[in-house]
Amino acid sequence: MAEHVTDATFEDLVIKSDMPVLVDFWAPWCGPCRALGPVIDEIAKEYEGKVRVYKINVDENLATPARFAIRAIPTLMLFKNGGTLEQITGGVAKTAIAELLDKKALA
Repeated sequence: MAEHVTDATFEDLVIKSDMPVLVDFWAPWCGPCRALGPVIDEIAKEYEGKVRVYKINVDENLATPARFAIRAIPTLMLFKNGGTLEQITGGVAKTAIAELLDKKALA
């Protein structure tokens, strides 16, 4: 299952990570976010040990979404070596997420 990250832990868990990191920006009231949630958990399980997967609630953590100019949710952001590699906004298929991770994070 994907773990949760907050404004307070984002720098240490995501930016300073020694592994690629996929972050799901979401909110509990967002239907597409709730639909994507189980997919994100599956991805976290399948890529365990290769990619860290976190969720951040944009209603409870305002600084991080502002820092990365998140304007719509769900938004997935892929980080590697402290930088942003890719961003996907909206509902997306599991295969598209896996393809992104295989091509960008694990390359």
